[in-house]
Amino acid sequence: MKKISLSLAVTAIAGFATVANAALADGGAKFLGNITTSSQIRSDMGTYWNQITNENGCKWGSIHSVDNSGKSKFNFNGFDSCENGYKWAKEKPGERHFKFHALIWGSQKPDFLCTAKNPGITVEKTKQYITEWFDAVAAKFPDLEYIDVVNEAIWAGNNYHSGYNKPANGAEGISTDDPSCGGTYIIDALGGDRVVNGKHQYDFVKTAFVMARERWPHAKLIYNDYNTLSWQMNEGIEMVQTLLKNGAPIDFYGQQAHDCKGMSKSDFESKMTRIHNETGLPLLVSEYDIGEADDNKQKNDYANQIPFMWETEWVGGITIWGYINGATWAANTGIMEKDGRKRAAMVWLEDYFAKNLDKGKNTTGSMTPVEPEPQLPFKGEAISLPGKVEAEDFDIPGKGVNEDGTSNQSFGDADSENHGDSDYRKDTGVDLYKKATGVIVGYNNEGDWLEWTVNVKEAGDYTMFAAVAAAGNTSSFQLSLDGKALTDVITVPAAKSGEENYDDYNKVSANVTLPEGKHVLRMDVTGAWFDVDYFTFVKGKDATDPEPIIGEDDPGTTSIADVKFDAGKLQDYYVFDQNGVRLGLMSAYGFNAAADMLRSSSMVKTSGVYYLRNRFTGAMQSVRVTR
Repeated sequence: MKKISLSLAVTAIAGFATVANAALADGGAKFLGNITTSSQIRSDMGTYWNQITNENGCKWGSIHSVDNSGKSKFNFNGFDSCENGYKWAKEKPGERHFKFHALIWGSQKPDFLCTAKNPGITVEKTKQYITEWFDAVAAKFPDLEYIDVVNEAIWAGNNYHSGYNKPANGAEGISTDDPSCGGTYIIDALGGDRVVNGKHQYDFVKTAFVMARERWPHAKLIYNDYNTLSWQMNEGIEMVQTLLKNGAPIDFYGQQAHDCKGMSKSDFESKMTRIHNETGLPLLVSEYDIGEADDNKQKNDYANQIPFMWETEWVGGITIWGYINGATWAANTGIMEKDGRKRAAMVWLEDYFAKNLDKGKNTTGSMTPVEPEPQLPFKGEAISLPGKVEAEDFDIPGKGVNEDGTSNQSFGDADSENHGDSDYRKDTGVDLYKKATGVIVGYNNEGDWLEWTVNVKEAGDYTMFAAVAAAGNTSSFQLSLDGKALTDVITVPAAKSGEENYDDYNKVSANVTLPEGKHVLRMDVTGAWFDVDYFTFVKGKDATDPEPIIGEDDPGTTSIADVKFDAGKLQDYYVFDQNGVRLGLMSAYGFNAAADMLRSSSMVKTSGVYYLRNRFTGAMQSVRVTR
C-alpha cells in the first residue's frame, strides 16, 4: 500500500483484548484476516478475523533505528506494536495466523539509509544494516508463518513502485518516497538490478528472498505489490517470471487488490486466473479493500470478488485492509462504522461465510507449479514467411512457465475488457475492431504485446511492412523474434489527413534478418495509441511493398515507397462502410476523384467514414462523408 501518515490515536473502543466468538473463517480452508486499527488491536478483532497483519508496526522504518555511534537498535513493541500482533495470533496457535509486513520496502524505510539525511551512508554500510535487520527479525520471530519479503518493486513508469534508490514519482505520478531522502543504496547493497535485453532482472529482490529462506526455511515467502490486477498486470507477471527463472524462492504472489473497485466478477476472475497461470504461483489477496461511499456498490464488489478468493484452491488467504470506516488508509474502505453499525458489505460477508464456509478450497500448502502447456498457432499451423501476419491471428495462449523461464502466454493486455466491436476472438480481451479490410487490433496501450508462431521458409534478409494507424505522434512498437530484438522501436505516424482518424492507415517498414524454421514473432507496444492491421514480410532488403496504401494527398504514391500508379487512367473502386459491408462500385480517375464522387453520391445515406478499395491494386483510402 501507499505511505500514510502515522497516527497514535487510540479510540475508546479499541484495545488489546480478545473475545470468545469464533471468527468468520474459523474451521475453513484458509484465513480471512484484517489489520490493526489506528495502531491498536480492537477487542472485536477475533470476533470476525483469524489472521492479522500490522498495518505499519512491522515495517522496517517502524522498528530499526541507530544510536549516535551508528549501532543498530530494534523496537518491536513500539508504534502499532509488531510484537502484539504476533502475540495475538499465538494466543490460538493453528487457528489464528500472523503475517509479517514487510522486510524490504522502498517506502517507510529507516531515515538513516537516506543519503540526504545520512551523508556518510555507503553501499557496504547499507548491506550491513539490512543483514542486521533480517537477523533481528529472525531472532524475535523465528517461527514466522507468512512474510512479505519484498514490497512494491515493480519497474513501471520509468521507476520502481516505491522509492528504492531515488525520490520516485511512481507509476501513478504520486510521490512514493520522501523527496528529502535523496535516495538509498538498498538496490546496490542487495546485488543491483541488471537490465538484460531491456528487461529488469530484479537481482536485489532475489537476494532478499534468498536471505529470508536462509532464516525462515518453513515460512511462506511473499512478493507483494499493487496495481497488479489492472495497470501493471503485465509488468508484475514478467517480474515474477523473471525472479522464478533466476532462482528466487517465492511461495506466493501477493495481490494488494486496492484496484478492484467496480471490477466485474468475470473481469476479476479472469485476471486472477491469468496471473496464476502465467506465473505458476499461488496467490494471496494481501490488502483487499473497496473505497466506496455507496454501501450497496461496495457490497456488490465484495459479492462479486470474495467468493472466488474463498472457493479457489490456489488462493491461499484473504486479508482485508482495515474494517473500521474513518480509520483506514483510504476513504470509505471500512465495512463497519465506529459506532458498531455494519455496512452492507460486512452484513453480506457474515452471511456468506455462515452459509459457505465449507466451500473454501486451499491446496497452496502443497502447491505444485502449473503444468506448462505451449501456446499454439491460431489457425493450427505456423504462419508462413515470406507472407502476411494478420495481427488478430495471434497465437492461442498456453499455460504456465517453461524450464527456461519463458511464458506460454501469447498476448498481454492489462485491460482485459474488450473495447472493440468485433465478435472475433472476443473472449481474449484483446481489443478487436471491424474495419473495411477485416478485423484489426486497436486500443494498443504501452506494455501490451502480441505473439505469433511463424515458419520462415528461407533464412536471409527481409523487408517488414506494417499497416498501422494513429491519431497522434506518441505511438510506437518494436518487433522481436524468440525474445531477441528484430527491429528498433518503430514510430507510428499520425493520420495523413491531420485529423484524429484511426481509419487513415500508413505503412511503416524495416529491414530485418530472419533465420530459417519455426519461431515466435512478438510485437511490444512501446507507445500508445495506435491500431495495427497486419505485417507483411517480403524477401530481400529494401523490397517493394506488395500491398501499398495510397496517400490522400498524392493518389499515385504509397506512404513509404516511391511506387507509382497511373492516376490518369479510369479505375474501378469498391465502396465499403465501417463494418466492411460492400455498398457498390464506382469508376474514377484516381482516389481523389473517387472520393469527390462518393461525397456527392446517393450510394451512402448517412454521415461517417467510408472506404474506397482499388479493384485492381487492392489499395485503400478512407473518405469522410457529411450528410
